[in-house]
Amino acid sequence: MVWSGRHPYRWAYNIVSHPRIRGCCWGCLRRGLRPSSIGCYVIRNTYACPNGGRDGSTFQAWFKNTELLEQSSDGGIIIGVPNIFAKRQFEVKFDKMINETLAKNNIEVASITYEVSTQKKKAVRDRVTEKLPTVNATPTGGHSLSPPGNSLNPRYTFETYIVGSNNDLAYAACQAVAKSPGRKYNPIFIYGGVGLGKTHLIQAVGNEIAHTDRAARILYVNTETFVNEFLEYIRFKKKGFSDRYRNVDVLIIDDIQFIAGKEKTQEEFFHTFNVLHQANKQIIISSDKPPRSIPTLTERLRSRFEWGMAIDIQIPDFETRSAIIETKASQAGIELPRETVEYMASNIKTNIRELEGALNQLLAFCEMRGVTPDIQTATGLIGDVRQARPHHLTAKQIIDRTAKHFQIEPKDILSPKRDKHIVVPRQIAMYLLRSELHLSFPKIAIELGRKDHTTAIHSIDKIEKAIKLDYLIREQVADIREKLYA
Repeated sequence: MVWSGRHPYRWAYNIVSHPRIRGCCWGCLRRGLRPSSIGCYVIRNTYACPNGGRDGSTFQAWFKNTELLEQSSDGGIIIGVPNIFAKRQFEVKFDKMINETLAKNNIEVASITYEVSTQKKKAVRDRVTEKLPTVNATPTGGHSLSPPGNSLNPRYTFETYIVGSNNDLAYAACQAVAKSPGRKYNPIFIYGGVGLGKTHLIQAVGNEIAHTDRAARILYVNTETFVNEFLEYIRFKKKGFSDRYRNVDVLIIDDIQFIAGKEKTQEEFFHTFNVLHQANKQIIISSDKPPRSIPTLTERLRSRFEWGMAIDIQIPDFETRSAIIETKASQAGIELPRETVEYMASNIKTNIRELEGALNQLLAFCEMRGVTPDIQTATGLIGDVRQARPHHLTAKQIIDRTAKHFQIEPKDILSPKRDKHIVVPRQIAMYLLRSELHLSFPKIAIELGRKDHTTAIHSIDKIEKAIKLDYLIREQVADIREKLYA
């Protein structure tokens, strides 16, 4: 078969267009999902087609941003992927599936190689450096507020966002919003702890919309700015406040939790929300907690925040933390030794901001001293981060914290009881032992007094699936994990 050139998505288009596969899922086209990357057929046979399957977020997160870089004379192809993490995922997780699907349909490919695409990087750089209308969102005095400007950071794009199991659902939902602003998930409410990438993700939506629709009026502000401008509007009778926030196509509000306890500000935002929503304008909100957990938030605002989709970003797992470190180091032109990456990812677990800060400290130290960023250097610089924690996390602490969260006794989790109110906490404890301590399945079984480690495998698999589908389970796991590192 003939593979097309460098245009993104087209290599997969050829797979979808193959006579044995054509027509498998053209419904995706009608939904704005081009038959991109490896093609709908492959997804349908593994993760299910995004047009109605069970895991469209996998398609969105992993397969979308790929392209055919090269086709060799011997029948091999090189596929470009956006970052190092994606490269590893394709090599370890998806390569077998891709080859099997092609072979099953008699599509002959001698070999498939995955490379971080320099073309893609250039496209991202070109795209984010294009001039977009920006103004300072903070008023500078005078009789009227600044006219609408998007105030977006051009570096915050979907392409530069590292996707992992902790944020893939939020990422996929935000991409859907960017494709159909005002029609898909309105409002979209992204919540999670400090330094987990909420601001990057919600601004990525704005940048994507600005790129596809130059006429779109987009305004990004944090809640503190909204509150301060509202107070100036009240005190000094400044003009233009309502117009600034209501005459936009996309309103992005960061850290909405700071509106708590401010009754008049909440009332003003309530009316602004209604005006925008009734006009099918997109509203994007971030917070450090879900709507129902924001104290002194009026019920009518809380209900509106939950109209569309409220979805959380969790603490990144080990693989995602490793990918963040490798990607950031690569952007700085540094290739870190694998053991250095693993050491940092193992010792800084709760906060991406802290992770990036530690990496910057390491790279700056190595540059000034003329040394390599090896494991010894990393240990010396980052060891204090680990020592600053009150204690090293243990299996007992995970079991105790899980039991406390569900208001049961630790001995219940360790018991053979099969009551539902005990089984779920036990499964969550097993999941956390695996994700936080990286214990083997037999070791997890021993920690919970089980003879057969297949119970641990089943329980962990069940919670991994539940986290993607069950809002309550996802929030319970996130809450326990956050308290473990508090």
